[in-house]
Amino acid sequence: MAQRKTKNIYTCSQCGYQSPKWMGKCPDCQQWNCFNEEVVPTGKAATQHSAAHPSAQVQKLAQISSGNEQRQKCGISELDRVLGGGIVPGSFTLIGGDPGIGKSTLLLQAVAQLGKHSTALYVTAEESCLQVKLRAERLVVQADQLYLLAETALELILEKVRELKPGFLIIDSIQTISTTQLESAPGSVSQVRDCAAQLMQLAKQTGLPTFIVGHVTKDGSIAGPRVLEHMVDTVLYFEGDPGHPYRILRAVKNRFGSTNEIGVFEMGEHGLSEVKNPSEIFLAERAEDSPGSVVITSVEGSRPILVELQALVSSAPYGTARRTTMGIDHNRVALLVAVLEKKVGLALLSHDIFVNVAGGLKIDEPAADLGILAAMASSHLNKVIPKRTVVFGEVGLAGEIRAVSRPELRVQEAARLGFERCILPAGNLKNLEVPTGLKLIAVRCVQDALDVLFND
Repeated sequence: MAQRKTKNIYTCSQCGYQSPKWMGKCPDCQQWNCFNEEVVPTGKAATQHSAAHPSAQVQKLAQISSGNEQRQKCGISELDRVLGGGIVPGSFTLIGGDPGIGKSTLLLQAVAQLGKHSTALYVTAEESCLQVKLRAERLVVQADQLYLLAETALELILEKVRELKPGFLIIDSIQTISTTQLESAPGSVSQVRDCAAQLMQLAKQTGLPTFIVGHVTKDGSIAGPRVLEHMVDTVLYFEGDPGHPYRILRAVKNRFGSTNEIGVFEMGEHGLSEVKNPSEIFLAERAEDSPGSVVITSVEGSRPILVELQALVSSAPYGTARRTTMGIDHNRVALLVAVLEKKVGLALLSHDIFVNVAGGLKIDEPAADLGILAAMASSHLNKVIPKRTVVFGEVGLAGEIRAVSRPELRVQEAARLGFERCILPAGNLKNLEVPTGLKLIAVRCVQDALDVLFND
């Protein structure tokens, strides 16, 4: 029997670039020490494992039905929100996150809800069926139509899927699945790419909604080739601080909905529970009489969230000032320190400055600028920001306060939680309906905002 012809190539683990020899730096993505040696078939052997695809039909755009796709609710409203309203038939979704963050727990709880109305297959390639059963008992998960399969061979998985014909498919995880048509190790670039391609083909041809779990690298990105994120319909990141029980599910790509939506969960003894009112949770332990503490409004997609932002300004004992941030962009804080120094006259360049978003959240929108600035000024002046006050606004280098998006959602959420004053950009006050019980104070520059906060 003739042996299959193969050759050795070197593949970049970051972007999938291939080279016949090892290279220290990838010419495509400019990453260092990222080439791994792989054995791939050549000639006819390279295409033998590709199944014959049915010929596609050419259609006119006007003849294609544009009716709304039928979405399946998964029983977890926070997950449905991030997915864009539910699961679309034939969708291919990738979920990533740090080890132990709760990816498998979330999918097990979701597929258990789906298994109450339709068959669901959970392929566990990293654990045994007994381990998954023990986790299900701890999470008090029961589903008569939920099937488990402990397998890593892609061909066997596809065979079982065709036999069972489930309504939903979970692959945990894609980096441990391998196909016998490739001689490279599981988790390699070629294995991940080929396995994902065959699973995507299955999902699109049969309309089978498929979820795959992906490992992440040290910098938090999905491990494997970048093409993996391009292939799937939706990319979800499960984020959270190990020191806090709260978890954020964020969509960074979604062909069926917005990429700005987030879902908030709380990790407890019996798994993940939905947080319906995240603003109340994040403000529950706030000390209102402490300098350096301020409440800001952040909008994630269509959801307004009120969070506490803390700042601590102290003299630098060693002459070299430090800037430490948690949940806020370090460069943004440095910019706002310079604005306070130049436009207001606060001597902060020789002080250590620490900024933190309570609850382990991450805020990356410019509407938090005024809150960061107010918290730092409050700590430096040792003056408490008035109770029941919320602020938002973008700060420019000239000290002006610029308008931000979705002001109506921000003020409505503040009024709902009982806040009495809201300091906002003057550009947002036009045509803005004032909620009952909330006083809106418009400011145009940083000095005006500080005067309202500390001199009234």
